[in-house]
Amino acid sequence: QVQLVESGGGLVQAGGSLRLSCAASGLTFYNYGWFRQTPGQEREFVAAKRHSSLYYAESVKGRFTISRDNAQNTVYLQMNNLKPEDTAVYYCAARGRNGYYSDYGQPRNYDYWGQGTQVSVSS
Repeated sequence: QVQLVESGGGLVQAGGSLRLSCAASGLTFYNYGWFRQTPGQEREFVAAKRHSSLYYAESVKGRFTISRDNAQNTVYLQMNNLKPEDTAVYYCAARGRNGYYSDYGQPRNYDYWGQGTQVSVSS
């Protein structure tokens, strides 16, 4: 059974930083992503690793960084220079299927999801 457990959310002032963690059991991270969602909105792509490449949404490029600790089987989202518009519930996602996929920004291309962690940025 695959389980993704997120941690690291919280309340921070604009300009501050947070690091989100997502630990996996039952699966080894290879292709994975981070998404976020606000009430009434669709889940939005934030960042992803697809094979050997990293991808970021334009809104977070230069501020957010994804990484992986193989020994801990944990992926991270380092968020710097946070803005109030970054306020959302953040989700990690992992792809369990084999095979090629091009759209790393589509939630349907991921098979497993964390429970979400709230990030709130005050102005």
